[in-house]
Amino acid sequence: MSIRVLVVDDHAVVRSGLRRIIDAQEDLESVGEAPNGERAVFEAMQTTPDVVLMDVVMPGKNGIEATRAVLQAVPGTKVLVLSMQDDPRYVREAFDAGASGYVMKEAADDEVVDAVRAVAAGQRYLHPTLGARLLEAESEERRRAAEDPLSEREREVLRLLALGHTNQEIAKMLYISVRTAETHRAHIMQKLRLSSRAELVRYALENALIES
Repeated sequence: MSIRVLVVDDHAVVRSGLRRIIDAQEDLESVGEAPNGERAVFEAMQTTPDVVLMDVVMPGKNGIEATRAVLQAVPGTKVLVLSMQDDPRYVREAFDAGASGYVMKEAADDEVVDAVRAVAAGQRYLHPTLGARLLEAESEERRRAAEDPLSEREREVLRLLALGHTNQEIAKMLYISVRTAETHRAHIMQKLRLSSRAELVRYALENALIES
């Protein structure tokens, strides 16, 4: 039984080329195509493919958004992202959206075919080079988090607290609710293992968030 594939890309030439590659395989069959994310959802519901070959950058609903929508509309299908973007952020977003694989458009025909077969079989597919970049990016993020566990907003709240502002004043200055300001303060104290405003001020001074 053939693996049924829906091709989604905003370029007709690319769609045509991918369908030729797929239909040249004895175990693969292209069952349709879509030029954008909105149409992809409709076509997926009509054809119920085993695999959706999904572009990332498209007008309107992009490939990440379309991946979520397709998987919600047709839970039994798998999405293989085919993209020109090799940024680890796109890879992470694709998998977070539910994609089962990510392959570059510059990949050889054989790799695309192998990737389709892999995700259809329930496996995850990611080219080793992309996988290495993703691991490197995640490692860098962990290193930064270890050096500075606070988010940008938390650092902003910390600076204002150290300057003597109340939660109510901070809420007004940052256009957030008082409850949110209180939550930020609690998270800051917990993350930095601080127990008093004096310790909070000392931390702000030592990390150049405020001047003495």
